[in-house]
Amino acid sequence: MSARHDPNCIFCKIIAGQIPSKKAYEDEELLAFHDINPWAPVHVLIIPKAHIATLYDAQPEDDALLGRMLGLAPRLMRELGVDDGFRTIVNTGPNGGQEVYHLHMHVMGGPRPWKKG
Repeated sequence: MSARHDPNCIFCKIIAGQIPSKKAYEDEELLAFHDINPWAPVHVLIIPKAHIATLYDAQPEDDALLGRMLGLAPRLMRELGVDDGFRTIVNTGPNGGQEVYHLHMHVMGGPRPWKKG
């Protein structure tokens, strides 16, 4: 477990196995799991195992980790059957719509519920 951990954080509890999740990917630094309130047919969250509250809190030493999160998105979407495009979103802070204060990237694919008209 990372030295950067918040015992009160729901995502840290998921990482620790205290709360179940439907995992899509896991390695030493990252965990990806299916969102319990999906906004699209395929909706996963990619999170670092290190507790980083917001993108504002990421440090220069986290740059490679942030890059790995972004690089994992297309691989996961292909593995989950999405080959015609997807959306990535990182909500940051209260005015950015962040609800869980553990950095996470939404990756959504399939028919676009957000498409206008």
